[in-house]
Amino acid sequence: MSAAIDLDDILSGIQRWIAIESPTDIPDAMARMAAQAQADYEAFGARVERIPGRDGFGDHLLATDDRHCPPESADGPGILVLSHLDTVHPIGTLAKDNPMRIEGDRLYGPGAEDMKGGTYLALAALRQIAREGRTTRLPIRHLMVSDEEMGSTTSREHIEREARRAKYVLVTEPARSGGKIVTARKGIASFTLTAQGAPAHAGVEHHLGRSAIREIAHQILALEAMTDYARELTVNVGLVRGGTRSNVVPEWASVEVDVRMPNPAIGVEIVQRIRGLRPCTPDVQLRIEGGVNRPGYEKTPGIAALYEHAKVLAAEIGFELIDLKTGGGSDGNYTANITPTLDGLGVDGDGGHTHEERLYISSVIPRMRLLMRLFETLA
Repeated sequence: MSAAIDLDDILSGIQRWIAIESPTDIPDAMARMAAQAQADYEAFGARVERIPGRDGFGDHLLATDDRHCPPESADGPGILVLSHLDTVHPIGTLAKDNPMRIEGDRLYGPGAEDMKGGTYLALAALRQIAREGRTTRLPIRHLMVSDEEMGSTTSREHIEREARRAKYVLVTEPARSGGKIVTARKGIASFTLTAQGAPAHAGVEHHLGRSAIREIAHQILALEAMTDYARELTVNVGLVRGGTRSNVVPEWASVEVDVRMPNPAIGVEIVQRIRGLRPCTPDVQLRIEGGVNRPGYEKTPGIAALYEHAKVLAAEIGFELIDLKTGGGSDGNYTANITPTLDGLGVDGDGGHTHEERLYISSVIPRMRLLMRLFETLA
């Protein structure tokens, strides 16, 4: 099998995708990226459905290849591969901040690691199965969304629908910590707290003012006190705004809050606690907006069994597969509580979301082989 895999061909395909800059919030750029991915899939006979985007986001793609499984299985539950086509990098990053280049084992470029490398890897694995006439036991469906880096607000319904008709979900987010895959992720919630007070001249009529910043200071202390490391719960106030001038009692102030929690139960609890906050300052109003963006998931027995299966396959290929739990979210957060999900199956790399983003070329073939073997053996 390994002799038939053309590394240069795969790298060329990944580079072609990196060259199409595709920040989430630029629909024209996302359209170009989707068109290229669709063309690459259709070039080897896969069927591609283009799901129209909405609310200013790009289209999503659902590629299906059921030619290699038993005919009676083609319309049934299959393997859902989950990826995204968008990146965090603005147009111009490729020209100025992180030009595409190869230096030793590293292929640099915006989105190389997160996650054009991993998305293309799944396509290349399916293409290789087609080229070699190999068989799968289940149909393979690859959902590529356009808005993951901004919370998957328009793609979540499609992700969850496809997960419900899948026996397994394989997420090609980049590997973690030197090649580890992900079997659990913390959930994410986001909140904005806004205090509305009353302005006054700080020197002449300070006593008539009602300070929104003072109120927000009380709320910051209350929020930060909710962090509980023993329960893997963190509440982080990451952005504070408010006031107009130092000589004016501030009428308005707000904070933006990031919450990470290990599972849905603790997620429900922390949402209730934050929504239950009340003003500490007389005559100041407090508005609380937000909630859970991505539910947390833990390593269920089904996920554990799927991981053990993948671990055996990796050993046969020649590398050790280690799993971990991460605090970062992905679209796997939406599927893991629906059907067994393995995450972090994309390329190994480093520097994601920075101007040093790169993938490790040495990871491409082993991790593509693992995807192929999962496609061939999962039943």
